[in-house]
Amino acid sequence: MANEISVRLQGLKAATDKMVGLAPKLRRSGLRKAARQAMNIVRDDARDRARALDDPDTTEKIWKNIITQDSARQGRREGGVVMKVGIRGGASSNQYSQDASGNPGGDTRHWRYLEFGTKHNPPAPFMRPAFSTNVNAVTERFVQVFNQEIDAAL
Repeated sequence: MANEISVRLQGLKAATDKMVGLAPKLRRSGLRKAARQAMNIVRDDARDRARALDDPDTTEKIWKNIITQDSARQGRREGGVVMKVGIRGGASSNQYSQDASGNPGGDTRHWRYLEFGTKHNPPAPFMRPAFSTNVNAVTERFVQVFNQEIDAAL
């Protein structure tokens, strides 16, 4: 994505102290589960916002292509788990792009024109507000699920 929003959770000293006693695989799976469940809040809100923007006269449905995905390579590089909310098919369209019409919502690579606007149309963001309005809920859900995973493992 062209614009990315990142959040780093800090101040989880009690949880990180418990984590030291866990095996690396358990540590990683607990982090992944907590991050996925937390980011599903953003995914669900973005779907609701996109559903309101989708044109009912077309077969393309942006909300059907909004997913939560784990970025294992980026997570290894940053030393943790990276969970993203994005649109299937991405935002690129050039001669090297793969056909995106097979996605559940069809070819919705035009989502970026809605999110960021064009010189002819004002922006109607749905991804960025979905994250910014849910930061506290995401953080609380992450901490809740992560603590449950740690307690279950210990």
